[in-house]
Amino acid sequence: MRNRTIVSEQRAPYGRRGARTGVPPLIHGQRLGADEFMRRYEAMPELKKAELIQGVVYLMTSPVSAAKHGTPDNLMQGPMFLYAAETPGVEVHGNSTIRLGPDDVPQPDVMMRLMPAFGGG
Repeated sequence: MRNRTIVSEQRAPYGRRGARTGVPPLIHGQRLGADEFMRRYEAMPELKKAELIQGVVYLMTSPVSAAKHGTPDNLMQGPMFLYAAETPGVEVHGNSTIRLGPDDVPQPDVMMRLMPAFGGG
């Protein structure tokens, strides 16, 4: 019986915590603006990855494999890290949410940015 309880909790739908906070959960495919997307996403700390692309919510719930995701991801991050280490004002971030506009809040595997003090935004 104990295992059933644990499995049930692990499979609880995203947004279960949102119900306790009064914030509606994110739902895959729904249309939202960036402000509402972030309000709901921040109320769902159990959700590992969600993105808002052109106003549409995408929930990333499936596990990723080493061969199809982990290795290519690492191959991209390595050179970007080396470039940033040698280039003043450049930072590299992995799996970070970034707001790009009113309808776009992606969470790319890796991103590079130029710091504001060096002309970036």
